[in-house]
Amino acid sequence: MDKLRNNNDSRIDYGVILPVFILCLIGLLSLYVALTQDPRNPNVFRGLAMQSIWYLVGALAVVIIIHLDAKLLWRLTPFLYVIGLAVMLALLKFYDPTLAASTGSKNWFKIGTLTFQPSELMKIAYILMMALIITKHNVTNKLHSLKTDAQLIGKLLLVTLPVLGLVLAQKDFGTMLVFLAIFAGMFLMSGISWLILVPAMALAVILGGMLIFLVTTDAGRELLTHIGFKNYQFARIDSWLEPFHDPQGKSFQLAHALMAIGSGGMLGTGYNVSNVYVPVRESDMIFTVIGENFGFVGGAFVILLYFILIYRMIRLCFDMNNEFYAYIASGIVMMMLFHVFENIGANIGLLPLTGIPLPFISQGGSSILGNMIGIGLILSMRYQSANKQPVRRTRRG
Repeated sequence: MDKLRNNNDSRIDYGVILPVFILCLIGLLSLYVALTQDPRNPNVFRGLAMQSIWYLVGALAVVIIIHLDAKLLWRLTPFLYVIGLAVMLALLKFYDPTLAASTGSKNWFKIGTLTFQPSELMKIAYILMMALIITKHNVTNKLHSLKTDAQLIGKLLLVTLPVLGLVLAQKDFGTMLVFLAIFAGMFLMSGISWLILVPAMALAVILGGMLIFLVTTDAGRELLTHIGFKNYQFARIDSWLEPFHDPQGKSFQLAHALMAIGSGGMLGTGYNVSNVYVPVRESDMIFTVIGENFGFVGGAFVILLYFILIYRMIRLCFDMNNEFYAYIASGIVMMMLFHVFENIGANIGLLPLTGIPLPFISQGGSSILGNMIGIGLILSMRYQSANKQPVRRTRRG
């Protein structure tokens, strides 16, 4: 019986569960501070209750997903991808106009008082579809050549371009960056020859440099305006380059975020002691609460938790004998890594603000559910692999 119990315990990766659990607790504590310090949120406990419900829904999703084996995921993936595209397409017609007017993006459904962002779940469907295509291609083409690598790139672009097109139509630049990061990570892991990877990375660097040049020159901005860039996007770039150029206007949010984090010093001002007002703290600026209340030590602790979580996921990725699982894990790792890097980087002024939430901490049901599904997929890999190993039973004489 003890051996059976030990075998059941070995199927659960507590090295993944524990950091997620602590991050969720930090999320609730930080959300309470953000809501109590914001005069726009009179009903603090309603916000905390909704966040708690989403954590529970996410935990239930994890329990369900860990029981899905690779064969079932393989069969479901094309349907999930097509359904995701259909929902994203419907969003262009049935988006919430109020949120679109305030955020500039048509990326939210609204049903009564409940809002939902389908792109968070589309990230998971996209990762599964990319993993399926790469695995199928590599099984069919045991020997790689420039021709087979070019065919794989074509297949990946075939499922990527419709997603990017829909995200661009929703005017959600931040989410588009997440999809591009997932694509880049899985592209690197796919086994494509360095003869293609090196020029592709060089091209990405050149395009990034050109974009920076365009957004910092008048002629470049005029060109970008013609192809769809908006004034608020340029304002974010200006705030990033010079956070205090207009601290009471366009750069108010970033300037006050930097002041809030700076005021925390090494150990912070103390829990729920906030001297600097930061707009929309509960979502993409939630790290300012941690930096102000708990200082450098608190912020470093949160970053350490993310490093532990991502390290455990990477270890699992390399330990998998199932190629499909390995590519899924690499996509989820890249998604979460980019979310953490971009959100914290934007909060401390290293990167422009893009509205990307901090996993498990920022307010938002769709973000929590999407990340929890990702964790469920990670946990299912070890769970299902352990299930396939024979369990030895001892006979009692």
